[in-house]
Amino acid sequence: MKNEEQARFLFGISLSDLPKWKQFLICSSGFFFGYLVNGVCEEYVYNRLQFSYGWYFTFVQGFVYLFLIYLQGFTPKQMVNPWKTYVKLSAVLMGSHGLTKGSLAFLNYPAQLMFKSTKVLPVMVMGAFIPGLRRKYPAHEYISAILLVVGLILFTLADAQTSPNFSVVGVVMVTGALVMDSFLGNLQEAIFTLNPETTQMEMLFCSTVVGLPFLIPPMVLTGELFKAWNSCSQVTTARKAVTLLLSYLIFTKPLTEQHGSGLLLIAMGITLKLLPMPVDSKPGYKRVSSSVASEETRNGPEVEEKNNLV
Repeated sequence: MKNEEQARFLFGISLSDLPKWKQFLICSSGFFFGYLVNGVCEEYVYNRLQFSYGWYFTFVQGFVYLFLIYLQGFTPKQMVNPWKTYVKLSAVLMGSHGLTKGSLAFLNYPAQLMFKSTKVLPVMVMGAFIPGLRRKYPAHEYISAILLVVGLILFTLADAQTSPNFSVVGVVMVTGALVMDSFLGNLQEAIFTLNPETTQMEMLFCSTVVGLPFLIPPMVLTGELFKAWNSCSQVTTARKAVTLLLSYLIFTKPLTEQHGSGLLLIAMGITLKLLPMPVDSKPGYKRVSSSVASEETRNGPEVEEKNNLV
């Protein structure tokens, strides 16, 4: 393949002059470390911070990918495949990522990881039907896949009894992600097989650009687009307050008692915004705008006082 002749760079640093075993060691170590950190961060965000918006998370992550690819110097002029080549691939890629990340709101990370580790079985099954591959596997690989499935069933049954963070919804979501993964790996391999000139950078860039619009409908239908945006705006408010405080500390600006009172009020406001909204159990409850709600809040004590006088 032509890819073998290309120079290898890692964060802008050339690895081409290093021996092949060092290149492999550096890249494989970075791969394992990156996935380890990614897994820990995802579980922390979903289970500790309660940010359970998988589609929105995938959408933002896609822009981060594009930014990193831009830093690597890749441009659409370097593409060797037409855009339509990546439509099917992008759809299953974004669907798989969105369902995988969203399932963490219903499953603990070890359970999700166990499910994802068995994707070899659906990949093997679909590999026999993807045009351009039509591959067959030896008997021992099918036995290995069956053992993985049996082990997964036992693990799932045990986790359902012992884990407080286990839901059938999460199982359905991660199963859907596995089905899409079965198409994903085979579609990628088909593209590389049919056009050996395809680079990894082009694959990631095109599948991300084409796939981002596929994330908008599920974000709108589930309401994640607005819920996640409101959640992120709270982080923005806190960031501004911390930035203001650091500005005074680093550049030694005069800090008076009035400044302290203002910072205290800001902290109290941020804390109040972090509190969950009370849910009204009455069936006739309707959402109202913030302006109407604030007006009713102001008039509430006066109305009660008049009723008491009567």
